[in-house]
Amino acid sequence: MKTRSASGYDLTPPAVEELEKRAATLTPEERHILLNQGTERPFCGGYLDNKEAGFYACRLCDLPLFRSQHKFESGTGWPSFADCFDADHVRSIEDHSHGMIRTEIRCARCDAHLGHVFPDGPAPTGLRYCLNSASLHFVPE
Repeated sequence: MKTRSASGYDLTPPAVEELEKRAATLTPEERHILLNQGTERPFCGGYLDNKEAGFYACRLCDLPLFRSQHKFESGTGWPSFADCFDADHVRSIEDHSHGMIRTEIRCARCDAHLGHVFPDGPAPTGLRYCLNSASLHFVPE
């Protein structure tokens, strides 16, 4: 496993005690989504309509995940991005829940559930990273 991302961020997982301390600050909904692979209802997430310049980081460990310039309106009801802040910051795993096969995305540093990625996004990547607002916090430019 890499310990530094291509953009220079430390990818070392936080110690168990640090993760527990950070998890204690989460709301019940954030806990459900980040730690138990939950999903927020569509069209209700706090970052769905955010148009400010900046980046979105992991709510649990603060690793930068997505830049505002890659955000687009997908019409799905969740914040959607065409690309990551750094490909090393997001890891993918096959998800067989809910009777379908999808690609779940998680924070590469703390393993928090973020959402899913689909191959129906805009050019040039063709990807749509579909995120739960509760998995993120926004850092303005």
